[in-house]
Amino acid sequence: MKNESSISKAQSYVDIGEFWDTHDLADYCDRTEPAEFEVDVLSEITYYALDRKLSEDVRSLARKRGVSADTLLNLWVQEKLQ
Repeated sequence: MKNESSISKAQSYVDIGEFWDTHDLADYCDRTEPAEFEVDVLSEITYYALDRKLSEDVRSLARKRGVSADTLLNLWVQEKLQ
């Protein structure tokens, strides 16, 4: 990151995230300006059927680990394919 954030004065993306975790954008709306940018999303979502009980177990375990069920399943599949 080249410069500090204009609102938070943070100098890293982590610090910017921490700032916005504790502040409301509505309080700073008058200090913002329109921005244009492109997003190049390389991932693709594909759905696979899971047994209901299995799906509930995955969601429960993901919650305990502090990640989404999608993330947990992606990690497991990556491990198995390596």
